[in-house]
Amino acid sequence: MALFRTVEPAAEPVTLADAKAHLRIAHHSEDDLLGGLLRAARDDVERATGVALIDQSWRLTLDRWPRHGIATLPLHPVKEVLSVTVFGAEGEAALVDAASYQLDAASRPARLLLAERPPALHTMNGIEIDVVAGFGEAGPDVPDLLKHAILMLVAHWYEFRAAYGAADQPVSYPAGYDRLIAGYRRGRL
Repeated sequence: MALFRTVEPAAEPVTLADAKAHLRIAHHSEDDLLGGLLRAARDDVERATGVALIDQSWRLTLDRWPRHGIATLPLHPVKEVLSVTVFGAEGEAALVDAASYQLDAASRPARLLLAERPPALHTMNGIEIDVVAGFGEAGPDVPDLLKHAILMLVAHWYEFRAAYGAADQPVSYPAGYDRLIAGYRRGRL
């Protein structure tokens, strides 16, 4: 199983202006640094929680369909399934009819039920499931706690900017960050 982003979010949940206001910065000389910190902080929050903040497309590849017929989608919130493609034993691709599967986007993780298991598949990565996940197209759609977690990370990393750049983050995490994202972390048994 592999999960990778195919389309990046079109915007950041926290704008550069919001970050500058939070940090009380009036000049523009560090806008590039702050932009990099915002992207790194968003990425860190998404990775830590398994949540896609702004709408983005992802692809999940599976070697075979699960025995019980339900594939779990390790993203939240899943808005729609774009396509399900299966690859035959010879590598030929076939789209699965959308009427033959059902998405349970209310569950976490989201689940995809396929009415019939596909015939013989390509041995590795024989199934590709393309989905759109995210709270919405812009920052106002993202929960405030997650936006505050991003601002907290940006402020913390900005404080240590002399020693570490945006590409070196995360160096450390501020106190309280884990509490902000705790309710959005994926549960584990």
